[in-house]
Amino acid sequence: MRTPTLDFVGLSRRWLMISGTLIAISVLALGVRGLDLSIDFVGGNSYQLIDVREDLTSSELRDAAQDAGAEDVVAQLQTDGEITTGAVVRTESLEPASDTEVAVRTAIEEVSGAQETGFDFVGPVWGERITRQAIEALIVFLIVVVLYITFRLEFRMAVASIVALVHDILITVGIYALVGFNVSPATVIALLTILGYSLYDSVIVFDRVKENAINLGDPGLRTYPELVNASMNQVVYRSINTSITSLLPVGALLLIGAQVLGATTLQDLALALFVGMAVGVYSSLFVAGPLFAAVKLRDPAERKRLEKVLAKGDESEEEAPPAAEAPAPGSPEARAPITTEYVRGQGKGGKRRKR
Repeated sequence: MRTPTLDFVGLSRRWLMISGTLIAISVLALGVRGLDLSIDFVGGNSYQLIDVREDLTSSELRDAAQDAGAEDVVAQLQTDGEITTGAVVRTESLEPASDTEVAVRTAIEEVSGAQETGFDFVGPVWGERITRQAIEALIVFLIVVVLYITFRLEFRMAVASIVALVHDILITVGIYALVGFNVSPATVIALLTILGYSLYDSVIVFDRVKENAINLGDPGLRTYPELVNASMNQVVYRSINTSITSLLPVGALLLIGAQVLGATTLQDLALALFVGMAVGVYSSLFVAGPLFAAVKLRDPAERKRLEKVLAKGDESEEEAPPAAEAPAPGSPEARAPITTEYVRGQGKGGKRRKR
């Protein structure tokens, strides 16, 4: 397959404008609309249904509770083998014995045919302690990643990878705020998974840059941005193909599993994975690579290399001979040159033959 010649580094200002616009929209959505946190974060009501009808589905329970006025509804069935024996319905926090709470209780009892209903107010499952521990683990993870990439590749590559990672997380969270999807623990798991995909794509690019850096030479035949651009063109097909094969099953999970088959509990995980993986491909090619090239040029050694390359280019232009004027059509100068050779044995002194 022919290597593409896309100008990733030369058009860095264009990519910067696109990324800046997406991040601005994400931050604005977070500030105006905020995130719709599930009851796992804020707490809510829990209804325990016992002895329900065997053909009951979670969609029926969820629709009944939502029609009665509840929000953030999560319905789970309890089975004994293949027989449905009970169900748990969780909603937002509703005042006990209020009109809405009574309507929700009545609706789910009617649709389930439950013989007994238990009620309980549950606090947030995902509390401050879990949030603090998750943040601490994330900080440790980022430190380890920076140290590994620095040891294996280069510190500037580690910085560019982390910037691309923050870029991906901000845009993904902003899209969640924009579309109003429910943020659940599954969303947090998906966001943590995105970290690996984003770093994977960036390391592919930087590893190729590291391999090709030996071809720069001491005086420098090309600049470092040119080297980064050539390396990115060498791996662009690999990055895109790998990401497409990963996005296809996640897209099927999001569109078919959540929307067609009604497994809406999967959409929190699938949406974050789909958006994060797609943005990760973009950031590894259009954010991490150009950013590393720009930071690398701040190195005094690379600036000297750039000056040598530019000076060498100026000398080549000065030494180039002036272009000769094209001969007039039909003139002797315009005819093809004639080459001759001596053929021995055909007369005294040889005979000149035209070819």
